[in-house]
Amino acid sequence: MEHVHLAVEEDDLYSGYNDYNPTFDSEELENDAGFQQAVRTSHGRRPPMTAKFPGTAIGSRPLASSFGSRIPMASSMGRPMTGAMLDGAARPMTAVRAAGYTSSLARGSTFDPLGQSRGPAPPLEAKNEDTPEEKIKILEKKVNDLIEESCMAQSMGALQLALEKAKEAGRKERALVRQREQSGNADHINLDLTYSVLLNLANQYANNEMYPEALNSYQVIVKNKMFSNAGRLKVNMANIYFKQKNYPKAIKFYRMALDQISNVHKEMRIKIMQNIGVVFVRMGQYSDAITSFEHIMSESPNIKTGFNLILCYYAIGDRERMKKAFQKLISVPLGIDDEDKYIPSNDDASSNMVIEAIKNDKLHQMERELKTLAEKYIMTAAKLIAPAIETSFATGFDWCVDMVKTSQYVELANDLEINKAITYLRQKDFNQAVETLKTFEKKDSRVKSAAATNLSFLYFLEKDYDQADRYADLAMNADRYNPAALINKGNTVFVKQDYEKAAEFYKEALRNDSSCTEALYNLGLAYKRLNRLEEALDCFLKLHAILRNSAQVMYQLANLCELLEDPQQAIEWLMQVISVTPTDPHALAKLGELHDGEGDKSQAFQYYYESFRYFPSNIDVIEWLGAYYIETQFCEKAIQYFERATLIQPTQVKWRLMVASCYRRSGNYQKALETYKDIHCKFPENVECLRFLVRLCTDMGLKEVQEYATKLKKVEKMKEIREQRVKSGREGSGRGRREGREGSAGSADSSHSSSSTKGERLSARMRSLPASNEPYEASSPKELDVSYVDPLGPQMERPKTGAKKRVDDDDFADEELGDDLLPE
Repeated sequence: MEHVHLAVEEDDLYSGYNDYNPTFDSEELENDAGFQQAVRTSHGRRPPMTAKFPGTAIGSRPLASSFGSRIPMASSMGRPMTGAMLDGAARPMTAVRAAGYTSSLARGSTFDPLGQSRGPAPPLEAKNEDTPEEKIKILEKKVNDLIEESCMAQSMGALQLALEKAKEAGRKERALVRQREQSGNADHINLDLTYSVLLNLANQYANNEMYPEALNSYQVIVKNKMFSNAGRLKVNMANIYFKQKNYPKAIKFYRMALDQISNVHKEMRIKIMQNIGVVFVRMGQYSDAITSFEHIMSESPNIKTGFNLILCYYAIGDRERMKKAFQKLISVPLGIDDEDKYIPSNDDASSNMVIEAIKNDKLHQMERELKTLAEKYIMTAAKLIAPAIETSFATGFDWCVDMVKTSQYVELANDLEINKAITYLRQKDFNQAVETLKTFEKKDSRVKSAAATNLSFLYFLEKDYDQADRYADLAMNADRYNPAALINKGNTVFVKQDYEKAAEFYKEALRNDSSCTEALYNLGLAYKRLNRLEEALDCFLKLHAILRNSAQVMYQLANLCELLEDPQQAIEWLMQVISVTPTDPHALAKLGELHDGEGDKSQAFQYYYESFRYFPSNIDVIEWLGAYYIETQFCEKAIQYFERATLIQPTQVKWRLMVASCYRRSGNYQKALETYKDIHCKFPENVECLRFLVRLCTDMGLKEVQEYATKLKKVEKMKEIREQRVKSGREGSGRGRREGREGSAGSADSSHSSSSTKGERLSARMRSLPASNEPYEASSPKELDVSYVDPLGPQMERPKTGAKKRVDDDDFADEELGDDLLPE
């Protein structure tokens, strides 16, 4: 009965069945925000939860609602419920942990595997730059930046700026060291940074040629035992001593560096030994230099060392060792691939593209430069030792040629043969040079063309135009694309005055080589001779764009502008000429002539006077200056110019008459009388002199007047008889010009063509002197016919600017001798 419970009246056994839980209200689900979120996201697709502990009856278990909360709900049925929770602990969900699920979430938390509900991350804490560690780091970065800026400035050529940056880096690095010591971190000093600062500073001192400061900086590094491998910097110190020409100390430091570099660094040791050899050469100790170079050639042979070894043997005059060294030189391996690999060998487009890409890359350019350098050293060595290794240079050249033919430089043999011919030319042995070049007529086309071009040039210089033409044809037949051969052919046609055909050859040469300045120059001259002045002007303008400072080209442009009746432009071009060659008397005289033609006498006088200062033997300049002083009533100053003309042309009587006339104009009648008497002694048959003597003696009341009057009548009668004889002698042979005896006024006129269109000569004025009150009146001077020689090629022997002789402005030159040869 203890276990029997009687029903209490207050307890309703059927209560609770009508209780309504809003969780199960399906009518309001559309407005339930939690439920809609669960439907749209993975929150509502959780796997069903199984009960960890068996559930009991009602009321002990909360029920999860769509809001994520657990609402205890009494059940009217006593069945167990799955997914039950006991004491708030949920069963762990390990099967889906990899997807981001976890069982450690507390009941009532939302599913947020990405942590988006936590909001943005908090901002990073600002660094506290006031701490010693941060200050040290900032200062270290500044030092590194300054070192980098210094190196960049030095690479761009700003040496002073590079030095300033290096000094600033040194100051900041010392401040950094002090700061570390103050903060108690002296053990953590950055030795690499200190080393970099000191080394960069020393290098910048050396680049700025501040050698004592550089040596001090290097010494600081070398003496610091904390710097590893600092001993090799003694090479830099030795280089500085070498630049200072302190050769014993340079040797000492090179050897110290050599002792501190291990045998592992073989290449570095070889370079130091090469430097030691060069220093011994500078000191004249060739035996010690030979020892260093021979060791290098036995260990690691290279072209430069081989060439230096030959020079040392040449200096001591050891013939046999010169030969052995030359053989070693031509056997040095260059390590260069064959050129055939750059030639497309199949129809594979991709491989051909690769070959085309590497044909001009940096590596191939370096290979070509190395090969060119090797050929230059071999050619120079052969030309140096050829006269020394045998009794004659020809025999020596032949030995060198034989050696080269058996080496990898077989193509240099023909060039050596041509150099042999050029050596004959330098020795003025033209016959041997021609014979040597003729031996190439049966060689391959390239060599034959080069030899024939040189032969054509030689025969052209000797004015044997037929032979020059023959060898020019031979050179063209061997190589039609040889511009030098085409130019020589054009020159041989040019001298035959076939300017149209010459122009065609020059144009063909330009088509083969658009940078051939000789062809362009000659073409301009051909157009000038054909009176096609505009086309000639175009040629010389193009040439001026290539040769900006060529005085000859600018002079041709000035001459063409003058021919095109544009004197102002001609003056501008001539001003450019004298800016390049300010002491050229012919250009200055031409400027004076153009200013005179424009009516600017003062400028004309300035340029004529400058021309006279640099070249006081130009008779036209002297004549103009004398006439200018007479026009301006300074007869005394004109006397010195006419006296100089008398020295230049002592057989011309007109200059002496001018001197006497100047004395008379200036009022010095006694000196004028003495001058006229002196002229009469040297030219007793000169009519003008006798007339002036008669007039002067009459004016001065001298007794000699009757004597001179008698002589005058006699001379005039003889002159009249002579003219009649000449006239009667020429009546049967046609009209001709009367030839006066040398020393007469007629002779003076005949020496300067009376048909000249360039101005009236002074002698013409002199013929009218007796009929006028004044014995002399100024005349416009003759236009100067002066210009540069046209240098069509650098090989012609042409006058330099300011040459002391008159030259024709239409001369032209041949192609350069040895145009196809390597430079000496």
